[in-house]
Amino acid sequence: MPTLANARRILSVVAFSILGFFSVAAVHAADIYSAAVAHAGRSADDLKRDAIDHPAKILRMTGIKPGMQVADLLAGDGYYSELLSYLVGPKGHVQLLNNPGFDKFSNNGWQPRIADHHLANVEHRTVDMANLGLADASLDAVLLIKAYHDMYWVDESFGWPKIDAGGVLDQLAKSLKPGGVLLVVDHSAKAGTGNADAGTLHRIDEAYARKDFEAHGFTFVKSSELLRKPEDKRDQISYKPPMLGKTDRFVYVFRKHLK
Repeated sequence: MPTLANARRILSVVAFSILGFFSVAAVHAADIYSAAVAHAGRSADDLKRDAIDHPAKILRMTGIKPGMQVADLLAGDGYYSELLSYLVGPKGHVQLLNNPGFDKFSNNGWQPRIADHHLANVEHRTVDMANLGLADASLDAVLLIKAYHDMYWVDESFGWPKIDAGGVLDQLAKSLKPGGVLLVVDHSAKAGTGNADAGTLHRIDEAYARKDFEAHGFTFVKSSELLRKPEDKRDQISYKPPMLGKTDRFVYVFRKHLK
């Protein structure tokens, strides 16, 4: 028969083993985001952008993991789509969605990215924003990175027609599974300006953005101060010097309403 002391030692070993297991699991879950950013072969331009965008920390907020189905809307050249590819792995799938204007703006930079980096689980589609072609309850997560404001921009000369922003948000809500995640990152406009600066400064009021998503089937979960630049006066164009890479940005995570 084991003594009381031996029994206590055995229980202690078991307890430490269980704690160790969960600690390792937690570290592994966090490390997949850092591992995606550290993936071999990423371009010098992407590595430079990493220092500005902190993608591992931003993506960690979403909980995206292997096997998930994800859409990167208005993804441009696919900077985030590539990182998502590494996160979801061979059993997951990433839809890199651009409208014709974003394909043009990015010079179809997604093409060499997918080909050169062998991103077999990434599918590019050029979409009509009025009909994204997303199946109902098919997605675990959606990313909308520095592009939400563009849904309130109109420039026919650039080939950018008026978009029904509310209609797009409704489509995204329908496409997400109950509890699915939506990550929004965008350039902050001055408080109280609503969407007025979307077409001129390519910025949007963050309070307006939160209400907009909440009105279209999303529950606010959390935000981050990681991309804040308090020195930004929010009165200059976001994507051109001198503000390129120096804007104050808000980061919001939403979930689709659970019914």
